Amino acid sequence: MRNILIGGLAASVLAFGQANADEQTLKVGTVAGPETEVMQVAADIAEREHGLNVEIIEFTDYVTPNAALADGSLDANAYQHEPYMQSMVKDRGYDFAIAGRTFVYPIGAYSEKYDSIEALPDGATIALPNDPSNEGRSLILLHNEGLITLDDPENLEATPLDVVENPHGFEFREIEAAQLPRVLPDVDMAFINNTFAQPAGLTLDDALLKEGAESPYVNIIAVRAGDEDKESIQQLVDAYQSDEVEAKAEELFGAQALPAWK
Repeated sequence: MRNILIGGLAASVLAFGQANADEQTLKVGTVAGPETEVMQVAADIAEREHGLNVEIIEFTDYVTPNAALADGSLDANAYQHEPYMQSMVKDRGYDFAIAGRTFVYPIGAYSEKYDSIEALPDGATIALPNDPSNEGRSLILLHNEGLITLDDPENLEATPLDVVENPHGFEFREIEAAQLPRVLPDVDMAFINNTFAQPAGLTLDDALLKEGAESPYVNIIAVRAGDEDKESIQQLVDAYQSDEVEAKAEELFGAQALPAWK
């Protein structure tokens, strides 16, 4: 009987230790590229200051990290802005919450054929990211520049179908965001997120159009609803919203990453 009790106690201790270890490990999704390097700095801080093990899992598209968060494969992800998350919640029924803000990464419109927006000819082919919010984000920039007119310039999910005036006869091509740098030579202009622009050697200094600091497209750390106040999640947020992370982002992005927690 004593051996059974001891064995049972050992198993309980082992189970508790495993549960405690699991609680101190977070799986966080990022999109492969420099933003993953920024998260690695946060992971190092979280381990150093909180004893938290952050396992970073990289993705190459914008859809899978949210699917993985929804099915429990991830504890959090840090790659998307709030309007994109809300569009995914609306379209797919995800139950997500925002644990913390990270950076604003302004989107830019790039061209290998023209040096200024004024040089863009009538009938130009413009490539847009085909995810709901980033496409609207691009069209709103064109609207604000007076190049097109949208029926509702406040609609963050606008598509070319919402263009009511197109005096220059632009042709729009909807392309997966990760593919936009590759198609840039084949179009007259392309709107490219910083996630994919920076690895392609593009900076906002090269952009014909770009967002300012007032952009509503603030990147976030997303979690499943109810997890946003968990201690480990808040430790991750605390580690991310740090001077070291800001310095790393400045090293990688320069003025292209604006800290949104300040």
